[in-house]
Amino acid sequence: MKKIALLGALALSMLSPLAMAEDAKPLRIGIEAAYPPFAFKTPEGAISGFDYDIGVALCEEMKVECKWIEQEFDGLIPALKVRKFDAVLSSMSITEERLKSADFTGKYYHTPAKLAMKAGTVINDPLVDLKGKKVGVQRASIYDRYATEVFAPAGVEVVRYSSQNEIFLDMNSGRLDATLADVVNIDDGFLKTDAGKGFILVGPDYTEEKYFGNGAGIAVRKGDKALADKISAAILAIRANGKYKAVQDKYFQFNVYGD
Repeated sequence: MKKIALLGALALSMLSPLAMAEDAKPLRIGIEAAYPPFAFKTPEGAISGFDYDIGVALCEEMKVECKWIEQEFDGLIPALKVRKFDAVLSSMSITEERLKSADFTGKYYHTPAKLAMKAGTVINDPLVDLKGKKVGVQRASIYDRYATEVFAPAGVEVVRYSSQNEIFLDMNSGRLDATLADVVNIDDGFLKTDAGKGFILVGPDYTEEKYFGNGAGIAVRKGDKALADKISAAILAIRANGKYKAVQDKYFQFNVYGD
């Protein structure tokens, strides 16, 4: 009897490390590191930014290791589906369209979209004033969908790019008349840089829920409710314990979370 008990205890001791290893599996997070100040590369080649720091804080709260995997924005959801990573933390807005392909946590920030154009430009009615103009948008983004469905039928030429940084380069060189993007990304990633001198924000705030959703959330595979709930709880926890505000204050002088 004692021998059986001893063998049982030995078997459990051999299984425990396996169980622990399973629990300790890193959380693989997909990110596009070309969207300052949310995600960008330092001169040393390291990923940095608001999204990255929030992800680190969430992983600390959940007591899991973060493993960051870079991916162009339009490939994030497809790569999530084929299990290249477990979650997407890359300023991805929660929209009805995306909810068909992935599940999302609660939001972790919410900012409006805006147009940027040459200083001195006045936009009273975008559908009239942008006719015949070239507007750059990031491919597969909420801005792409809006521009395709609303601007293009009004005679606006929509030009798609793989990253917002490429759009800013073409704005500076005169190849584009405007860009539609997140207001914070435009301000920090373009207007506050040397390349953005002579450009301004114009027109209305774009917040229509059908296109721009209810804020940015973290995407997980369809049906992975356990992970979505775990990350959502961690978002609320870092909001409550001050870690969210510490990250926010590093990048912004306003409440980026929204109402």
